[in-house]
Amino acid sequence: QVQLVESGGGSVQAGGSLRLSCAASRSIMSYNHMGWFRQAPGKEREGVASFYTIGGPIRYADSVNGRFTISRDNDQITMYLQMNNLRPEDSAMYYCAAASMYDKDLLRPRNYDYWGQGTQVTVSS
Repeated sequence: QVQLVESGGGSVQAGGSLRLSCAASRSIMSYNHMGWFRQAPGKEREGVASFYTIGGPIRYADSVNGRFTISRDNDQITMYLQMNNLRPEDSAMYYCAAASMYDKDLLRPRNYDYWGQGTQVTVSS
């Protein structure tokens, strides 16, 4: 059974930083692509950052480009999201996700097969 477990969320002031972690139950190389998503109350889930596990271009949402960085650990079972210069509008539940099949749209939530339970990020002004 595939499991993805997020951690690292919390409350910070605007301008602060957080690093989210996503621990997978098996090698991330067994997926085609992985990513981070977020969902604020009353809003649709949106893609934040994603990559193909075999390498290649990384995709970021325009709203986070230059502030957030997605990465993986050398153990190939942990994925991270470094979030810098956080803004109140970044407040949301953050999810990591994995997809089995190739798709060119890395930030589309419906492409993903497996989801973690989420970790809350709250940014105060």
